[in-house]
Formats: sequence, structure tokens, C-alpha cells
Amino acid sequence: MSFRIGTRGSALALAQTERVVELLADRGVDADVVTITTEGDTTIGVPLHAIGGQGVFVRALDDAILRGEIDAAVHSMKDIPAARPAGLTCCAVLERDSPADFLAHEVPLDALRVIGSSSTRRRAQILRDDPTLEVRQLRGNVDTRIRKLREGRYDAIVLAEAGLERLGLTLEGEPLPVGRFVPSPNQGTIAVVCRDDPAVVETLATLDDARTRLDVGVERAVMEEVGGGCFTPQGIYCRGGDLVAEVLSLDGSRWERIERRVTTIDEARVCGRELRERAADLIREAYAALGIRP
Repeated sequence: MSFRIGTRGSALALAQTERVVELLADRGVDADVVTITTEGDTTIGVPLHAIGGQGVFVRALDDAILRGEIDAAVHSMKDIPAARPAGLTCCAVLERDSPADFLAHEVPLDALRVIGSSSTRRRAQILRDDPTLEVRQLRGNVDTRIRKLREGRYDAIVLAEAGLERLGLTLEGEPLPVGRFVPSPNQGTIAVVCRDDPAVVETLATLDDARTRLDVGVERAVMEEVGGGCFTPQGIYCRGGDLVAEVLSLDGSRWERIERRVTTIDEARVCGRELRERAADLIREAYAALGIRP
């Protein structure tokens, strides 16, 4: 059986998909790559929350699977929203790459004044770490963001370290410690989504990494209980059952945080409900500030 694997057309999305295709080839499975344009790729002049959040990168690929145009799609797992359409399943989670953010800069650290990022989480965490910095919106693919940095529009930009590694890019700068800059849930993880067909699932599930699936499953369980999507600054990271999760105010001046040892998804959900309760005011404030009804 030959599979049709859908992907966005960015260099990073294509690199991630080629990894999946190569892993399938190692198992004797043929796959063709189908490139699909998403709303997130074509609407780049506004913040993500204004066009529906991270889910805009996923919706078109979901629809293509459900229409039968492709058999599966490859995603950065952090882009997959909590609510998923019926008829789809996450059949494989690849072994995790670096979960860290990377601060790319070509000027000394003590000269940084303007940081580029479109993420509410990154903005809040940067301002918490140094309230004197200015964080400006930055959208576009990795190449576009790097170009804007080199044009001097920003003193530094924040990217996912895993994305740079997958593209084979080496930039001046350093990864940010995950304890202080807690990553987005599932950052650094590639996921394969397919139609809920046993024959398709059985083949693609051979790519699954059980340890990574459990860690990211814990993160997603916390995320689902907390709610807020990309509208509320939140970092959630689990490694080998060690969970750290936080919700911040938009300006990074206040936050709620939990650190726990978690061994099951049910325990993760308890942590998520606790964090949601403790951070209720921060979540309401984020929605209100962005003019969004919860």
C-alpha cells in the first residue's frame, strides 16, 4: 500500500514530512508527499489569535484527510488543537527533539532591546524575565523570521530549537532553559494524524515512540483542563513524568505554576484542573484583553 502524506508547504513542514517518509521507507512502506496550503500560511499580517489560533495550520489538512484526498498528515504536535474532528486519530508520535525555545541574536545579550515573537507565551515569559525589553509581533516561516532579524528589525527573535535542528540551521544565540521558559505543550514533537482506518493506523503506528507519547499525552491533558488555547500564555512540559506547568498574565508580571511528579493521564488532568482554578483570573484577563469571549 502506498500512502499519501499531507503537509504544509513551508521548509520546516516539508523537512518533518520527509523524516516520516524516510522512516516509512525503512519499514518498506512507500509514501507520496502532498502539499496543502492552510489559512495560517496565507494570512500572515495579523496575530494568530485573530484568525483562530494554532489550529489554522491543521484545519485544511484535517479536511483533506476526511475528504479522502490524503491518507495522513504530518504536524508539529504543538499546532494540533485540543478539540479534534471525528474520524481522525493521532496514530504516531515520533521521538521528541529538543523542546526548548532558542533565542537567536547577532548583538550582545546586554544590548538586546527589541525581541520578535508572535507567541503570547513567549512574550509573557520574556517580559517576566526582563520587563525592560520590548516584544514585537513576528509572523512568517523560519526563513522569513531570520531575514527580518538580519535586516535589523529586531535585536533577537525566539524560535523553536527543534525547528532549527530539523532544517540544519546554525544561528548565533542560545537555547532558553525550560525551567524558566517552560515550552508550549508538545513543542519539539512531530505527530502523524490519519483517518480512523485500522489498516492505515496499523502501518503508521510503527513510527510511534511510547515514552514521548506518554509525556506529550500528560501535557495535552493538562492543556485541555486549563483551556485558554493560544490566547492565554501557558507553558506545559513533561519529561519522564516530571511535570511543570504555568499560566502567566499577558505582561508576564503575574503567574501561577505547579511542579509535580505525574505517572498517569488522570493525574495530569487533576493537575490541569488545579492550575485552571488557581489561574482563573489570569485566563479571564487574557480573553478580555484580546476581546475574545471564552
